[in-house]
Amino acid sequence: MLRLAFLFALLPAIALAQEQRQQVVVVVGATGSEEFEKPFQTWADRWEAAAKKGNAGFTKIAAAKDGIEPKTQLQTWFKQHADSQQPIWLVLIGHGTFDGKVARFNLQGPDVSSAELKEMLQPIEGQLAVINCTSSSGPFLAEIAAPQRVVITAAQSGHEYNFAHLGEYLSAAIADPVGDLDKDEQTSLLEAYLLASSRLREFYKKDGRLATEHALLDDNGDKQGTPADWFQGLRVVKRSKAGAAADGELARQFVLVRSEREAKLPAAFVEQRAALERQLSELRQRKEMLSEADYLAELEPLLVKIARLGEEKSTPAEKPAASR
Repeated sequence: MLRLAFLFALLPAIALAQEQRQQVVVVVGATGSEEFEKPFQTWADRWEAAAKKGNAGFTKIAAAKDGIEPKTQLQTWFKQHADSQQPIWLVLIGHGTFDGKVARFNLQGPDVSSAELKEMLQPIEGQLAVINCTSSSGPFLAEIAAPQRVVITAAQSGHEYNFAHLGEYLSAAIADPVGDLDKDEQTSLLEAYLLASSRLREFYKKDGRLATEHALLDDNGDKQGTPADWFQGLRVVKRSKAGAAADGELARQFVLVRSEREAKLPAAFVEQRAALERQLSELRQRKEMLSEADYLAELEPLLVKIARLGEEKSTPAEKPAASR
């Protein structure tokens, strides 16, 4: 009886620990024909494997369950996770359509429009990544991009209606160490996006076809999006005519499968480091508007804070030997 009572006492703590994990929800839409069933399942399985490896919660929505259609299941899921303190990953796999006015993600049962998805996501205040791997998905970016969100679409507009292959390459890249550009022993969402886009370009080139999909990433909330070929390494080297702020910094902080070292770091430390890195990125974007003296005056204290933060978390073995 004592052991049983002890287990019941632990249940709230176990539930809390599970809730504090990152959450991945993959929605597999209507396949349309048998040829797409196996690819869509493979892509979903890869996301599930990555979530498991990264100790994240995983939910798959595909068909009606207990008489409840996928669209309603998705609405309910987001209501239940509205107060999540950890990043949420939403992955849409399947087909999309655009009638010239409204873009939709095709589900078994009622479809989900970009406006309806925006409404579903409204309760989420924390960090959120929405990865729409479907054709005609461009309007979703303009509809749901917002601060604290990473939005990736396989298409840059609703008129790119041919089957989109981004889902194949992104599902393979999300846990692929080949994508680790900054050599921190883990692959971020930004790195996976760049790797997948590179492999996608090779696919069309090898097949001798013009690309019929052009992926975009937005993580600064300006609803413009940035193509992968605007990046050099992890930094944007091109700017739009409107001079919009560069994307990429938030996506760089989304990591599903963390390195062993990163996994041991306290959440508060990771959040503080991320905030400093965002400030550094924003300062670099303003460099051209500042005098050299003003730029250095802002840069130095930021670099000192980042260095001190890293020093605080270094183990004795990692700290540099004191000079004599």
